[in-house]
Amino acid sequence: MASAPHNPPFRAELIGSLIRPQAIKDARRANDEGKLTSIELRQREDEQIQKLVALQEDLGFGVVTDGEQRRNTYSDSFTTHGITGLQEGEDVRGSWTYTNESGDTVGQRTPKIVDKIRWAGPTNVANFEFLATCTKRALPKVTLPGPAYIHYRAGRDNISKDVYPNLDDFWSDLVEAYRQEINALAVAGCRYIQLDETSIAKLGDPTIRNSLAERGDDWQDLLEIYTDAVNAVADSVPTDMTVGIHLCRGNKAGHWQADGGYDAVAEKLFRKLRLNFYFLEYDSPRAGSFEPLSALPDDKTVVIGAMTTKSPDLESVDFLKSRIIEAAKIVDLDRLCISPQCGFSSSVEGVMNEEQEHAKLSRLIEVANDIWGSA
Repeated sequence: MASAPHNPPFRAELIGSLIRPQAIKDARRANDEGKLTSIELRQREDEQIQKLVALQEDLGFGVVTDGEQRRNTYSDSFTTHGITGLQEGEDVRGSWTYTNESGDTVGQRTPKIVDKIRWAGPTNVANFEFLATCTKRALPKVTLPGPAYIHYRAGRDNISKDVYPNLDDFWSDLVEAYRQEINALAVAGCRYIQLDETSIAKLGDPTIRNSLAERGDDWQDLLEIYTDAVNAVADSVPTDMTVGIHLCRGNKAGHWQADGGYDAVAEKLFRKLRLNFYFLEYDSPRAGSFEPLSALPDDKTVVIGAMTTKSPDLESVDFLKSRIIEAAKIVDLDRLCISPQCGFSSSVEGVMNEEQEHAKLSRLIEVANDIWGSA
């Protein structure tokens, strides 16, 4: 049996975003209103990131992120800012609505491709370089939105037929932009990247499938196209850089977009993708059972997202351990890790305060040490 790689991923993992304190929200608003310069805003973000890195290391994490403190949403890091040719359209609802436990709904933004996609320059390099200066021992991780984001949200109607009469050219240009961004990060010293590919897991939801069909997309065709795109990006990664993929069903201030397990996508997800590890949402019954993990090859690792970021309620040690033990009935315990199901604040608004977030982070370390003897 082949051995699974670790460190990364670490036994206790972070998905990326952390709660933005009010000071950061206020500073960003002041910058938008012209009351604070971009240099002053960055200085305040720097101060917050230094505190967050120190917190992560003090708690015992082997991985650190900048908490996405410089972003409004997880996709700002590249999809909406790192390429040319994209414009943000209106929010849409209907089948694409995000819903929370109370039944409240929010829409999703629709990207529009209006010109050729080109790399806009090293969007994440300066941010990575600052993050790296803040660490004492932990490995800095950069998160990037996955390549399926634009097509999943936009559909063919929002990708200009004049610019891209052939969608193969759209995918080629998008993958090339990823290649250049990842290469720039590698040159800067980055060795750990997480692709946040939220589209693939949503293909298991019958409502999403119907909505895709209504716009002319077969979900099974999209599964092939999207996994091809992820592989094309993965194949561009330098051999000394580690890349994992994160999947969830939407996380917008406690709202989600899709229901359904990994059953329908498991074979393509685990066997086709040329990636060694996965961060999987498993914090609620909406994510289905662990049974699809039976498709996981012996040389791959799964980070079980057993802790929720959709609620401030702190999970017990026994509950989180029980989830890992249950998953270990299908995947060897040595090929498992634990994390939240998503970031704590994938958009600026989270659902808990910093104290509650810190308690959850500390609990992850406690559980990892309890199960594996280290985090």
